[in-house]
Amino acid sequence: MIYFIAAAAGHIRFEDLGLHPDVFSIGFFTLRWYSLAYIAGILIGWWMLLRMLDQPGAPMARRHADDLVFYATLGIILGGRLGYVTFYAPEMFLHPLRILRLWDGGMSFHGGAIGTMVGIILFARKNKLNWLRIHDYVACVVPFGLFFGRLANFVNGELWGKPANVPWAIVFPHTVPYGMIDPARHPSQLYEAALEGLLLLAVMSFAFWRTKARYDPGKLVGLFLVGYGCARFVVEFFREPDSQLRAFAEHTGLHMGQWLCVPMILGGAYLMATAAKRRVRVEPTWGTESVA
Repeated sequence: MIYFIAAAAGHIRFEDLGLHPDVFSIGFFTLRWYSLAYIAGILIGWWMLLRMLDQPGAPMARRHADDLVFYATLGIILGGRLGYVTFYAPEMFLHPLRILRLWDGGMSFHGGAIGTMVGIILFARKNKLNWLRIHDYVACVVPFGLFFGRLANFVNGELWGKPANVPWAIVFPHTVPYGMIDPARHPSQLYEAALEGLLLLAVMSFAFWRTKARYDPGKLVGLFLVGYGCARFVVEFFREPDSQLRAFAEHTGLHMGQWLCVPMILGGAYLMATAAKRRVRVEPTWGTESVA
């Protein structure tokens, strides 16, 4: 640690970047970058979903997209928050009002993924649609939200990485107890934005637009689960564990985020391996072409 502290003097200091969690404030209203990241991810994902639904063999009509976004958004918010409380801060259950304070602690992607899945299943059952094929399409647009969300984490100066002396390390403020010198750290938020956002988006886009993966129910969502799980698992080695779970990480050898990725990777691999068996003649809900 002494080495990293000594090296911190030659690295970029986060406060010199001029970043602030708030976009602007008008009276009692404050727009935060984190909120804007959610809005941008949902709107751009919605736009991309509509483009995908114009392709042959779509699992639902464009008119279904509005309702789907509503169900998915509820799943993201409710699942993400409950997931954070369950996996990272179970003591909040003793103080239920704290659960409603979304800015207190944050959200969990794994919880949001479960919430979104439940939302898609309810939406599909209501409209008598194939939930797994809908999930394939939704999985292709999730990286937009991941990308913007991780950028917002960086702007907020939160979820920083472990001490490092790489040239691009950044000195984040208040990462150690008061009175100690903050070391330079990995900007792990940007690593996640690159892997979980840009790289995963490229992989999912290629699979959708350049292959016939979307006609094998479960293949695309399986690819997403494996891709996200592996990316998150790797980045966690460069990321500082949540303070309340540092003892858990030391005891188990892995962060909570890594343990939660294991069932994602296994489940995704299963969906990909068995996708071909679920393939049937696809009669589109929207469009004119059938796909054998």
